[in-house]
Amino acid sequence: MKSFVGLIGLAVMGQNLALNIARKGYSVAVYNRTPEKTEEFMNNRVKDEKISPYYDIKSFVEGLEKPRKIILMVKAGKPVDDVINELLPYLEPGDLIIDGGNSYFKDTSRRLQELKEKNILFLGMGVSGGEFGALHGPSLMPGGTKEAYSLVEEMLLKIAAKTEDGPCCTYVGNDSAGHFVKMVHNGIEYAIMQIISEAYDIMRKGLKMTSEEIGNVFEEWNRGELNSFLMEISYKIMRYKDPETGRPLVELILDKAEQKGTGKWTAQTALDLGIPTPTLNLAVEGRVISHFKELRVKLSQIAYKEMENIDLNKTEVIKDLEKALLFGVFISFSQGLWLIDEASKTFGYEIDLSEVLRIWKGGCIIRAKILNFLREIIKENPDNANLLLSSLAIDFIKDKISSVKRISQIGRSLSIPLLALNSTLDYYYALSSENLPANLIQAQRDFFGAHTYERIDKEGIFHTEWEKLE
Repeated sequence: MKSFVGLIGLAVMGQNLALNIARKGYSVAVYNRTPEKTEEFMNNRVKDEKISPYYDIKSFVEGLEKPRKIILMVKAGKPVDDVINELLPYLEPGDLIIDGGNSYFKDTSRRLQELKEKNILFLGMGVSGGEFGALHGPSLMPGGTKEAYSLVEEMLLKIAAKTEDGPCCTYVGNDSAGHFVKMVHNGIEYAIMQIISEAYDIMRKGLKMTSEEIGNVFEEWNRGELNSFLMEISYKIMRYKDPETGRPLVELILDKAEQKGTGKWTAQTALDLGIPTPTLNLAVEGRVISHFKELRVKLSQIAYKEMENIDLNKTEVIKDLEKALLFGVFISFSQGLWLIDEASKTFGYEIDLSEVLRIWKGGCIIRAKILNFLREIIKENPDNANLLLSSLAIDFIKDKISSVKRISQIGRSLSIPLLALNSTLDYYYALSSENLPANLIQAQRDFFGAHTYERIDKEGIFHTEWEKLE
């Protein structure tokens, strides 16, 4: 009996996805380059699921129904190309490969084209939800051709997370749309995590709150408008005690944040496409700065910091932090959705932003109550990709912006860095300013480089000899 689908790569995400698929009634063939990993999976985790192990690529491919459908859950980059090259000698026209890793969208576009020339179908599929989501229902973001998607649509809809608005999976769009949307999803994730960590910093340093107290505040926020997966895990983290010392474990973790590259790709792509995403970018910078621990320790001992004596009303500051966080989350989505929309136009993805928000409502890391509100704004005007040209958005911001300013001032007064949160305010102020000082920058460019400029009082392109050349 041949299997409906194959899966290559049995790290925890691959294992959990294979189990999820099998528990939804599909037979699964699995393969891992390291045979011991396959044996360990079969012996320790597979019970009565219809999962068949294979120990060489040829047998694995021959064990699949035609057209063959193969999901790759391997590390992004060269490993994906290596596995594809191993598979190709045994595949036939019409077979489908699905890359379920965090691949760079340009790599996905290249692979699509290369495989198209060999008549092999390909989907680049973002998978969000971590290990738990992979097993119990992730958010799935497949992109490629509709022909390829149709081969696995029923299965993907069954294994995806479910909300009141349906399965958290949709055909995202053409070409590398799926991996592009997942990349920006991760950029938004970086930003929200950074903003939550900045709120934590104000509470522990400014308000002198314990981890337990901060956890209680996070839990309270999670019952309201800030309800989200990231807020939920944050309050659980604050309360978790280290078994060895009995102290909150978060206080024992070294303050160096790692990254796998998707946030950096988001920032680089935004610059390439000319879309402002300062909060997403600075979340990456925050992680980069965190790595200079030795330098930070040295500077902390000698740096001049003007610490002001300010009276903080704990209750009021916590209220302001909640509103500032809401504003920060809103602005993070504003930047990310605008980037997705611009990429859709540039690359011909044909992405439906409302659908993207819908499939982010369940299973994924950035699932949050606010997504319903964002969908309302997009529904009101689908062209309002950055969300800001909306009476709903204006009312939302009007209620939050004073709080953001007060928290920003607390950070300044106490020398607490608020990279991401401050950037949300500047992004909004800059975009809502009729006049920016860029006229001076353009004059400077024309002065030293004859780069020309436009005028506000007449049409045309101009250059001025700002001083006489001898």
